[in-house]
Amino acid sequence: MSSIIRKSFYGVASILAASIGLGGAAQAEFPDKPIEFVIPFGAGGSADIEGRLLADGMSKVLGVPVVPVNKTGGGGAVTYTYLKNAKPDGYTVAWSSTSILTSSGIGNMPFDHSALDHLGQVEFQPMIVSVKGDAQWKTFKEFADYCKANPGKLTIANSGTGSATHIAAVAVVNAMDCEVVHLPVGIKRRNATVLSGEADAAVGPLTATLKLAKAGKLRMLTAPTAERNPVVPDLPTMNELGYPADLDLFRSLSVPKGTPKEVVDKLTDAMIQAAQSQPFQDLAKKNGFTIKPLTGADFDARLKKDGDVVISIMKSAGIYQSKAQ
Repeated sequence: MSSIIRKSFYGVASILAASIGLGGAAQAEFPDKPIEFVIPFGAGGSADIEGRLLADGMSKVLGVPVVPVNKTGGGGAVTYTYLKNAKPDGYTVAWSSTSILTSSGIGNMPFDHSALDHLGQVEFQPMIVSVKGDAQWKTFKEFADYCKANPGKLTIANSGTGSATHIAAVAVVNAMDCEVVHLPVGIKRRNATVLSGEADAAVGPLTATLKLAKAGKLRMLTAPTAERNPVVPDLPTMNELGYPADLDLFRSLSVPKGTPKEVVDKLTDAMIQAAQSQPFQDLAKKNGFTIKPLTGADFDARLKKDGDVVISIMKSAGIYQSKAQ
């Protein structure tokens, strides 16, 4: 073997030894394959539209496809259970929301949000109390006064028992101090039941209400939120009107428990960049959600605060059945 060949051989051998034998340095850097982006709700809804746009933005940051997959059921529990059982390698993320608090509180899954790791909040939005566009109630006070004078007569639609919209509706009714019939009709039928007259009102995210309100088919009365939304600046909050209630809908990203910190950090950075991208900002301005990334201790504080509110509301309604382990 010539000296040149020997040097080449030993050079290659040295590179292989360094790349294979020294702490697994030859392993591909994350990510090196598509990432599954699980959406808890059906295609075409506000959660789906927002999630798909965020996934597209993350794909551009990470350099691999971030593929949206809808896994519906249980008010989000199907997705969260799937995520809990997934490999903690960063290749499965879920578009989580306030439903991560409500689905465990209602007993739809045998664990709570601490059974997952969280990248953090992406955005939040108010949940709107709306009635039909030609309904007799022009203001929320008129609606509340009618409710108190006619206990048990009004019906309020929500997307499902124990859902975020149901819990918000209970908070609204508690603040009015009256009795109503709650209709768990599902996301797709929530507004439709108001338009058909089956329900007197509905509680739903602003993003799912705004288009019909602009068309005059729905009338927005108020929202249980801390501040007015700039997209609907004339819509008063319940607190302003003297009915204390505050529960927004947040949307966030979660991963399986035990996902390595360096992977979480990379995904979190991609999440924030995608949330701050121009297409996502344009959608926020159009549909009315507020982009406000919260990570680490800040998001943990939000989960604790909203979790306490959700549990309190559920207990007041007699539906708290947590199976958290």
